[in-house]
Order: sequence, then structure tokens, then C-alpha cells
Amino acid sequence: MSIRNIAIIAHVDHGKTTLVDELLKQSGSFRENQRVAERVMDSNDLEKERGITILAKATSVEWKGTRINIVDTPGHADFGGEVERILSMVDGAIVLVDASEGPMPQTKFVVGKALKVGLKPIVAINKIDRPDGRHEEVINEVFDLFAALDATDEQLDFPILYGSGRDGWMNVNPEGPKDQGMGPLLDLVLNHVPEPTVAEGPFRMIGTILEANPFLGRIITGRVHSGSVKPNQAVKVLGQDGKLLETGRISKILAFRGIERQPIEEAHAGDIVAIAGLTKGTVADTFCDPSVAEALKAQPIDPPTVTMSFIVNDSPLAGTEGDKVTSRVIRDRLFKEAEGNVALKIEESSEKDSFFVSGRGELQLAVLIETMRREGFELAVSRPRVVMHKDESGQLLEPVEEVVIDVDEEYSGVVVQKMSERKAEMVELRPSGGNRVRLVFFAPTRGLIGYQSELLTDTRGTAIMNRLFHDYQPYKGEIGGRINGVLLANEPGEAVAYALFNLEDRGPMVIEPGEKVYEGMIIGIHTRDNDLEVNVLKGKKLTNMRAAGKDEAVRLTPPIKMTLERALSWIQDDELVEVTPKSIRLRKLHLDPHERKRFEKARTAGAA
Repeated sequence: MSIRNIAIIAHVDHGKTTLVDELLKQSGSFRENQRVAERVMDSNDLEKERGITILAKATSVEWKGTRINIVDTPGHADFGGEVERILSMVDGAIVLVDASEGPMPQTKFVVGKALKVGLKPIVAINKIDRPDGRHEEVINEVFDLFAALDATDEQLDFPILYGSGRDGWMNVNPEGPKDQGMGPLLDLVLNHVPEPTVAEGPFRMIGTILEANPFLGRIITGRVHSGSVKPNQAVKVLGQDGKLLETGRISKILAFRGIERQPIEEAHAGDIVAIAGLTKGTVADTFCDPSVAEALKAQPIDPPTVTMSFIVNDSPLAGTEGDKVTSRVIRDRLFKEAEGNVALKIEESSEKDSFFVSGRGELQLAVLIETMRREGFELAVSRPRVVMHKDESGQLLEPVEEVVIDVDEEYSGVVVQKMSERKAEMVELRPSGGNRVRLVFFAPTRGLIGYQSELLTDTRGTAIMNRLFHDYQPYKGEIGGRINGVLLANEPGEAVAYALFNLEDRGPMVIEPGEKVYEGMIIGIHTRDNDLEVNVLKGKKLTNMRAAGKDEAVRLTPPIKMTLERALSWIQDDELVEVTPKSIRLRKLHLDPHERKRFEKARTAGAA
């Protein structure tokens, strides 16, 4: 059977996973009576909740006697560590673009990588039925984007289809006909995407996706570069530098058939398969026949730009809500995560009770923390910090991102002002239709930490921000941080509504009545710039005397809900977020007030 290998590239929320659902359905991968979840490729709970693809996954459909392997790629640049490797497995790409929004930064990120490795793109304009659709302008924007990314003439001569993934049709005309379903898209894949190129020689394969399976151990997915492989065959693993990492036997070969993986007896060059049975081989390593001497060249991976400290939870409430609290289990979990995610880097601190975790962005790290808390982990995490570099001359360099903000015209002034305060440089301003403008900035990563929630507040929730790593540039100087201090609990206990009511003129609260607090825990935001210790346990004095006024029930202003992302971006360097399976609490690094004063004195003396 002939094979085609394709990747689907799209920005977050442009309908990529829904499109794959339709391809599976219409190619007969599901039985008529089979119950199938919506967005079947988003297998992870967090992916379903957030509506984003975090992990790359493969599937396959059969169409007119040809097997089409489809790889669903993450659309978010924070998960780009997956993208670079996946593109080395495929020979073509469907670039899915929203008929209204047009190509967005994350599309640009993945398309740039795809064009670089020589893939021939097919452009599919999705959501053609949107009332604010503007497909002709979007096609021009896609062409300009490809040209800006140095596409070859052959790549610029791309075929175009229009349709709606949700309604299950694609056609060369925006109006249809719609009765052919996804057939025109699948036919175009057969005609436009070349068959996989096959090299001569014995079995070789580069690992591109790694996962742990409780029954089969490590499973490595990749495309067979040359030769063929069978279960029980002896293989060896070569690192990127060509050194031998291990030798072993393949216990099982799994091929993607629809949404399921089925064991097969032999895989040939060009197939995308998963192999099990090896214990050390990982992503970007070469799995090969024992006679092979040289490793295959793997795609280089962009460096991490943001780092955070993961610390063993030492608060007075430690161990009351989670069952995985010790440094050993946290360490094992982090190193296991780093094995499968090459964009993450883990380092142990000298104290052994904290770990430095570096990644592509705070979203990637927040997803890791959220996954861990759902597994029963308790830990404290610090504010994200950017990873600085020095060039040959010793000049300090920091990561700079390209930021695209779509916003209503009336709010563009406040966005430009806030971004300039964060040392951003505006490079483009143009109308994007419907009284909206598109602003493009080059901004230092550290200035963007925590800006998302502020942007939504400033623009009444109407702005859309997209970010993409640009490059390292000379250090831009100091950036102002949070201007408010915090309200701190001064003793342990349970917060009382009456005490919170009396503290409301000091600033908004971040906790609810009845919540457990401890000394040094942040319970609210101070209206001034200093920290203030307050008593949240003080109840109303009870007497048998009737007051002249009515005894009204205490009416509290609802507290500010701190989500994990918001908390991470809001805290300062001397504060931590305590994360447990049930709660997200904010606290000072040093809970004891005397210790805080000593630390502050030492810090100011060091700065002087």
C-alpha cells in the first residue's frame, strides 16, 4: 500500500483537531455505531478544557488504497519543542487558516519550520461560513507570510481549498458544492504530497515523540528512514553525537490505524510507527540496526527562555491536601517529564529541596504544574524568570518576543502606553477590519510576564494577544514591577467574614471566609505600596446589649480569584505560589516576619 505522511499546522483555535475528527469519520475509520468523543485527538484533560493541543499525536486514514498518516501538531509556541521534530517525519503540510483571523504568530512559527525543511504546503481556509470572513485578503496574507519566510517558488505555488471543518466539507470554491465532504482535501493530499523518500541501507529511525506506557515501558514514535524492522529484532541506539547509548530488542511495533494503535509484524521505510522495548533511547536519538555506525542528523531545538523554581512545600498546611510532597517524588516526576519533553530542562539546586525548571514560556510551565497538582502533588513555585545569555564580548542578552495584539481601536492607546512601559518597540500598526487594529511589537520576555491579565482588564476583555520567540537582544534595562503591596495574615487559623469585612478598605481580598490561613500567607492586595500584616481571625465581640442600629449580615465584596497563571505572573521575587490538588495559595518566601526583615536588610545592603 502506498503511503503519504502529512502534518496539520494551525494557530490555536483555528479548528485543526475538529478537522481531523471529520477526516477520520468520512474515511470510515469509525464504525457506524461507534461512540466517539468530540475532538478525539485532544486526549489529555487539560487539552479538552483549554481547547489547545499540547502534545503532538499521530493517526491515519485510508483513502483510495493509500494510507495517509496525519500528525496533529501543537499550535502554541510554548509547546514548539514538539513541532520541530514532528516535521522531520512528514513530506507535506496542510496549513489551516481561519477565514476571518488570517495567519497568526503561532501559524508563522510552525510554517517557518515547515518551509525550512522543504515541505510543500496545502492551504485550507477554514470557518468559511463566518459572518466576518474575508477569505480573499487572508489568501494574500498567507502568500505574504510565505514570501517573508523565504519560501521557494515551488512552495509559493500552493493549492488552496475552502471549507468548514465543523460542517465537514472542503472544496476549491468558497461556495462549495458541500456534498463531496472532505474528499477534495484527501484527493489533493494524494496528488500534491510526494510519497516518502526512502534511503538505502539497514533499519534506521529518529525518535520524535516519547511516551511512557505502564505495560510496554518507553514507546518511541518516529518515521522509518531506511530498511525494515520486525518485533524481537536486535537494535542499538546512537545519541546525537554518535555515541552508543544502549543495545536491545524491539518487543512490539505499533502502527496508527484510525484512533487506535495496532501491533504489526513488520514496518518498512516511510512508515510512521511506535516501537517499544528500549529503556534509554529518547527523542532525537537514532534507533538502528547494529551494523549502522553513524547517527542520523536531528532537527536543532530552540533554547528555553523562562525558568522557575519548584520547591518542596514547607508551609504549615503542607501535606494536608496532597499525598506526593517529598523532594524525591517531585524530582522523579520532573525528570520523567523532561525525558519526553525536550523543550524542558531540569536542574537540581544545591539544597536538594528545590529544582530549576526551564521551558519555552510560562504557559508550558503552568500546564506542567497543573498536571502535577491533578496527580496529587503539593509544591511551591517561584515567579518565572527569563533565561539570560552573554555573547562573546560579555554583553548581557535577553530573549525578545514578537507580540501581535488585535484590539478595538478605542483601546489601542492604552495598549501602546503599557507596552512601551515594558520596553517594547512597536514595529507595525494597521487596521484589521471591524473597527479593530493589529499592533505588532518586539518586547522583552520579562516585560510580558503577567501582562495578559492586565491587557484583558485594560481592554474590557476584547484584546487577543499572541507571542512568538524572536531572538536574543541586548539587555533593555530595568522594567517596573507591581506597584501594590500585599496584606499578610499574622497568625494561623480560619479567616472570619467579619474581620475580612473590616479590612476591605485596605484593599481587595484573594481569600474567602472560612479558608485556612497561616502566618506569612497573602490574603489580599494592599492599596498602598507596602506590605501590611493584618488579623483575619478577629470575630465580632458578642454582648447581651442590643445595638441601636440593625444587626445586618456582613456583606463582603467577592474576592479576586487567582488562577494558576494569574498567580504566577502576579507574585514578586520574594513570594511563592503554593499549589496543592485542592488550593492555590499565595505566600511570602519567608513566613516569619523577623526573617523577612533580615532578608530585606541583606538584600538592600547587597544592592548598595
